[in-house]
Amino acid sequence: MMDHARDLASVREATDRLLSAAAALDNAAVTEPSRLPGWTRGHILAHLARNADALVNVLEGRSMYVSEGARDADIERDAPRPLEAQLADVRESANRFQDAASASADWSRTVELRNGVTDSASRVPFRRWIEVEIHHVDLGIGYELEDLPQEFTQREINFLADRFRGHPGVPALMIKQDDGRLIPTGDVGSVAPAQLESGHRLTVGGSRADLLGWLAGRRDGAALHVEGGLLPALPPL
Repeated sequence: MMDHARDLASVREATDRLLSAAAALDNAAVTEPSRLPGWTRGHILAHLARNADALVNVLEGRSMYVSEGARDADIERDAPRPLEAQLADVRESANRFQDAASASADWSRTVELRNGVTDSASRVPFRRWIEVEIHHVDLGIGYELEDLPQEFTQREINFLADRFRGHPGVPALMIKQDDGRLIPTGDVGSVAPAQLESGHRLTVGGSRADLLGWLAGRRDGAALHVEGGLLPALPPL
């Protein structure tokens, strides 16, 4: 069961880490490329602010974004701002999200996100936690996948494995963590039960940071160990 209140506290802590790290930048650094193709650091900071407001919309029963075009236009509009304006926007929008997610509500209700995706309201704080932690890494300012909280890394691996489970574009495979944990994902319905039981299928193993990097599209998987075939290309998230 999701503990939305505990996740909300983790979001606050992650946001504080990001803001403290980003405060060491200057206006020129904000305009420099991030680790995301085509985006500067300013694009990432603008996205984080607009995503917080979008999740407030979700929690309050409105559409997450007016449209995909409006979402993209808002990020492009806000990306060139100086550092002080960027940090203030991230901080203030994060506070709006905290307020909305702290309100008394039915956390078992279903909410709608982008592209028709639905989820339990209780998972929205975790989804925001994902945005803050992964995009902190994307800023390229010294915070790496290895620096992520262990609990977050494990839960995000589980979350992404679940997202790809049953996906026809991902072959059935077993994720094998360096602690021995096994997590099935991919198009498991295409594999005969006997193969599943015997383990005769693709296995992808490695450290949790490397596995998360591959699943989240942040690393190419070169550091992973693959048995039973080639490392598959994952569809975009």
